[in-house]
Formats: sequence, C-alpha cells, structure tokens
Amino acid sequence: MKFRYAMVCSSNQNRSMEAHFLLKRQGFDVSSYGTGTHVKLPGPSLREPNIYEFGTPYKQMFDDLRRKDPELYKRNGILPMLKRNLSVKLAPQRWQENAADGPFDVVFTFEEKVFDIVVEDLHNRDHGLMKTVLIINLEVKDNHEEAAVGARLTFDLCQKIEAAESWEESIDDIITGFEKQYRRKLLYSISFY
Repeated sequence: MKFRYAMVCSSNQNRSMEAHFLLKRQGFDVSSYGTGTHVKLPGPSLREPNIYEFGTPYKQMFDDLRRKDPELYKRNGILPMLKRNLSVKLAPQRWQENAADGPFDVVFTFEEKVFDIVVEDLHNRDHGLMKTVLIINLEVKDNHEEAAVGARLTFDLCQKIEAAESWEESIDDIITGFEKQYRRKLLYSISFY
C-alpha cells in the first residue's frame, strides 16, 4: 500500500476500531484514535456510562465490564467489541497526542464533530514537514451494525485512493463517484503539517 491511514472517532472503540480491524486485515498501514477527553462506553443507563482514560488497556476494560455485568455487556455488544479491539492493539489512543506516530497521508473521521477537531488540530501543529494530508469524513452512527458498514465503505474508498495515480489530482472525481455509488455525502479537506 502506498499510504498511511488514520481512523478517528470519539473514543477509539467502535467506528475507528472496526475500520482499523478491517484495513489491517487487508494489509493497509493503519492506526486509529479518538478525539474525546475520555473513553466512554455505555453503562447500565444513559446516565451511568463507563468512563476510562485514554491508554487504559482494552483488556482491563473488558475484565472490568465482565466483572460488573457480563450478561448486559455481552448482550449490548460491548464485550465482543472490546475483544475485537484487543486483537488489534493494546489500548485506545487520543488523536491530539499522536504526533510521535509520525505523519499520515489520509485521515478518516466518522462524525463531523471529530472531523472539525482533526482539521483544527492539524492546522495548529508545527508545519515543519509541509506534508499534504487528506481528511475525509464519512458520517457513521455509533452502533455496531453501522460501524461494520462504515468500515466496508472506508475500505472501498481507500482502495480507490490507492488506485489513483495522484489522489491530489483525482480526489474530486473519487469523492463524487463514491457519493453517487453509495448515496452518502462526504466532507473532505486537504491540509498540511
């Protein structure tokens, strides 16, 4: 593969990890991140989410939730999701703290709020490299079914970008073709850092 990819959602749990999982299996150079202040997972009620710090190992979250209520967290898909996550990497990482990971060529976000945070963060970084980065937002609802669909759509879009002679010259055609094929509107921005 020609490019380095980053998948970014709010908590680095569901949407970004489903895409990371699929792209990694397909041989892509991919990482994933969240932009939130904490990692939030559903709890027994909307008022009682499970909150963890970024960097808390997925295994620790898995063990904690299995201890709290194994039936609830199995039924709502959180335990299987965490099991998938720990097969991909150790712990959720925060986008704003990823500078040591090096530059990315393409960054996918899965909600507009996250897209805005990533674009602003890249704009505020040291521009010493002056490296071009493509940021694409594919709006994906934060549930397991939509995350799986979003991952497949992301994979398709990555293949189109990889196949282009120069994504900088053909990005408008790639985006337009994707939007027509899947009837999904994309946001994108080209930035430097």
